[in-house]
Amino acid sequence: MKRIAGILLSVLVIYVIYYDLSQGTLPAGKEQVLEASTQPAESGMSFFEKKVSPGETVLSIVELNLDGPIPVSIDEVVADFSKLNSGMKPEEIKSGKTYKFPKYNKNN
Repeated sequence: MKRIAGILLSVLVIYVIYYDLSQGTLPAGKEQVLEASTQPAESGMSFFEKKVSPGETVLSIVELNLDGPIPVSIDEVVADFSKLNSGMKPEEIKSGKTYKFPKYNKNN
């Protein structure tokens, strides 16, 4: 009886390892969709609007839009975000709401 239980346990462990390596159990492999639209702001600064998902920050959203590192200082990103959103601080964003984010060129 112990031998059968050991064999069944071994088969189960091998199957779980195979499934985890081939299919995965975390949603990390799924591509995130970026909903954005570019419009000129009143101040002449270009921006895009995006609905914030849980766990996102202003910097992560701007980096995702650029698909790389931000070409300006963090202080400039914070100031531009506040200017576009009527003085709102980046720490005050809420998931599920849409905000304006500054749009930068990679060669700024």
